[in-house]
Amino acid sequence: MSVSSKEVLEYATTVAVVGASRDPGKPSGHIPYLLQHRGFRIIPVNPSANEILGERAYASLLDIQERIEVVDVFRPAAEAAAIARQAVAIGARALWLQFGIKSDEARSIAEAAGLDYVEDLCMGRESIRLHIAKTPKTSLSR
Repeated sequence: MSVSSKEVLEYATTVAVVGASRDPGKPSGHIPYLLQHRGFRIIPVNPSANEILGERAYASLLDIQERIEVVDVFRPAAEAAAIARQAVAIGARALWLQFGIKSDEARSIAEAAGLDYVEDLCMGRESIRLHIAKTPKTSLSR
C-alpha cells in the first residue's frame, strides 16, 4: 500500500539491501554504509560477495533467516518484480525501490500482498532529510 517514506523509515530497523556493493564509490555501496551508520541493521544481498560492511552477504532474499522490515532495491527496474515476489515470500513489511527505479509490476505485487511501497527515492537521503536515525552517529568517515 502507499505510505510515506517517513512512515517506513520510522518503523524500519532491519533492511535487506538487494544489490549492495563492496565499492564505496557506488550509491549501492555508500547508501548502505550511510544507513548502517545511522543505526539501521543492514543485511547485504549480493551473490558475488561473502561479506559487505562487516555483515554476512546473502545470494538471495530467500536465504535470509531473520525478520526483514524493508527490502531496499539497488537493481534495475526489470528485476524489481522478481525481487518484490521474494520480499512477499519472506514476509517483509515494505519494498523500497531506490532513486531512479520505478516498476508498476513490483508495486502491484507488493501492494496486493499488503507491503508498504516506496519507489524512486533514496532511503539514505530520505533518512537525512527527515532526520530519522536509529542511533545517532557523529561521523560518517570511513
